[in-house]
Amino acid sequence: MENLSIFTVFTLSGLNESVDYRVTLFSLTLLCYCVILLVNVTLIVTIISDENLHEPMYILLCNLCINGLYGTVGFYPKFLLDLISNDHVISYAGCMLQAFVIYSYAASDFSILAVMAYDRYVAICRPLEYHAVMTKQRLSLLVCCLWVVPLFFVAVAIFQTTTLNLCGIYVHKLYCDNWSVVKLSCSVATPNNIIGYVVILLYFGHVMFIVYSYISIIRSSLKSIEDRGKFMQTCGPHLLSLLNVTVAMLFDLMYTRYGSREMSQSLQNIMAIEFLVIPPIVNPLIYGLKLTKVRNGVMALWWPWQQM
Repeated sequence: MENLSIFTVFTLSGLNESVDYRVTLFSLTLLCYCVILLVNVTLIVTIISDENLHEPMYILLCNLCINGLYGTVGFYPKFLLDLISNDHVISYAGCMLQAFVIYSYAASDFSILAVMAYDRYVAICRPLEYHAVMTKQRLSLLVCCLWVVPLFFVAVAIFQTTTLNLCGIYVHKLYCDNWSVVKLSCSVATPNNIIGYVVILLYFGHVMFIVYSYISIIRSSLKSIEDRGKFMQTCGPHLLSLLNVTVAMLFDLMYTRYGSREMSQSLQNIMAIEFLVIPPIVNPLIYGLKLTKVRNGVMALWWPWQQM
């Protein structure tokens, strides 16, 4: 079979059935991206500018919003361009970069949520030790790890993919992802499969850690009314964010690894981009509306005259 790895572009075929309503899709996508930028930038600026929010929980929330911006910039600009173009192509280097950005964003989301779960566990289950445990130095180390570790593992997976000889140029999605490129390999990509499953198991471990943390928090919260109130105030939004991100990623994982070509293209597209649409919008709204300090900070940012 001819080796097509010499070609410098991939063709994204996810929009092939959307020709008739591209203008509507473009308008909705642009509106969605503007909302994502607005809500995430608002929370980031609020947390940075308000010294009352310079606490571990809010600093981690700020990182969650930064990660949302990082991930979506890897998808929306290219997707918007494709909606107004007749040729949906992407360079080989651009494809690898897009796959790296999107999946490191997804991995970082779980890492941030895991550190947030640890922070809430210490705050509620070991309140007397909280300030001794969550020091500035430890928080800085955790923030560094929650960025470096996902970037490293995704970089290893992408690098391994670049070593493959490819026998195809059609990526059957709206964007490039690592597994779709691996499936174009001329031979069985066993090392890529192994790396993929290692990364999946690693982040499944993150989810298990978060679940264990919240089981411990719930047990502790049942002991007093004050702890119950603290749980509902600060942990409720976190659990909603975890559910939101996990369900979105499961959709994409099941579609990417086990999806059927018989499934309608529209349904495939929805499953593929759900984690790039829902979490970046919903996470800031959940925290911005539920956490009193954040809500007050946002109001002070947008309506400062009402705080006088």
